[in-house]
Amino acid sequence: MAVGKLKEAMLYEKQQDGRVFCQLCPHYCLIDKGKRGICQVRENREGLLYSLVFGHTVTQNVDGIEKKPLFHFYPGSTTYSLATAGCNFHCQYCTNWQVSQMSAEQFAEFGVEASAERIVTDALEAGCGSIAYTYVEPTIFFEYVHEIACLAHRNGLFNLFKTNGFMSQEMLEMCQCYLDAANVDLKTFRDKSYRHFGGRLQPVLDSLKFMKSLGIWLEITTVIIPGINDEPEELEDIAGFIAQELGVDTPWHITRFFPAYQMKNVPPTPLEILYQARDIGLAKGLRYVYFGNLLGQGNQDTICYNCKNVLIQRRGFELVENLMQSNQCPSCGTLIPGVGLSH
Repeated sequence: MAVGKLKEAMLYEKQQDGRVFCQLCPHYCLIDKGKRGICQVRENREGLLYSLVFGHTVTQNVDGIEKKPLFHFYPGSTTYSLATAGCNFHCQYCTNWQVSQMSAEQFAEFGVEASAERIVTDALEAGCGSIAYTYVEPTIFFEYVHEIACLAHRNGLFNLFKTNGFMSQEMLEMCQCYLDAANVDLKTFRDKSYRHFGGRLQPVLDSLKFMKSLGIWLEITTVIIPGINDEPEELEDIAGFIAQELGVDTPWHITRFFPAYQMKNVPPTPLEILYQARDIGLAKGLRYVYFGNLLGQGNQDTICYNCKNVLIQRRGFELVENLMQSNQCPSCGTLIPGVGLSH
């Protein structure tokens, strides 16, 4: 079977019967010989677990860090974004489904070889301050992430995850020394909905709290989908969890849904629902609520919660002006949470 470069996986246990127990994410797949885990990119070959996507990418881009979106981590900087194929979810509205649902065989055909050294060199030459593991779930190509991220840190680059948060504590313990920031999709606050997308709610909540305890800078994204997670009670639950468990300074990106993939029959999120979600977030005490997929004056600006002055002005994902001084509001001196906020 033709696949990409093989790499023996990390975080698994061999079983006496030849099966392997993968510990990378909360699916905790028990994989028979010749079979693959739910992510479809980790395969049991004669009692050994292999990653099928190591050392190759399907995309490499230089992005503004606001595209991740991360608004309180070196705003205005650029990040070197990369992805392999595969995912441990199967969200019906995935905008990157061509890659996330790509088979290992397709990846072998379209993937481009790229060593960790090449990735880090390209990121440095492009003037990026970080490397983002994004577009698909970075957990599923952890061996590749681990090699790149360790080298990136040694060369002064930060490491960022755009993730669904469905990862094991074992994995997070391994990457805590080099994972600097993450934007995590908190898709819904109902386990039934999570199971429809191929996951479960509680492991995501556990990951968020554990990442917070490790000192990783966190921002949260919720795509608000009509009929799925747009009821006020659920939005209150999401905002309440963020405020109580992660802190009121945690940015919440409420993002407008547009029809995609297998949910093309679902209409875009009504604007009044987005504004209602923002009001709910603010009422729960959140200090930084941003809109995604909705351009408009002020929707992406960072505002001082104390004096209400605009500190960082954005137009979509483009930083227009940064007035921060030593991570403080220049008008009232209030300390604004984040990393590297000053221009």
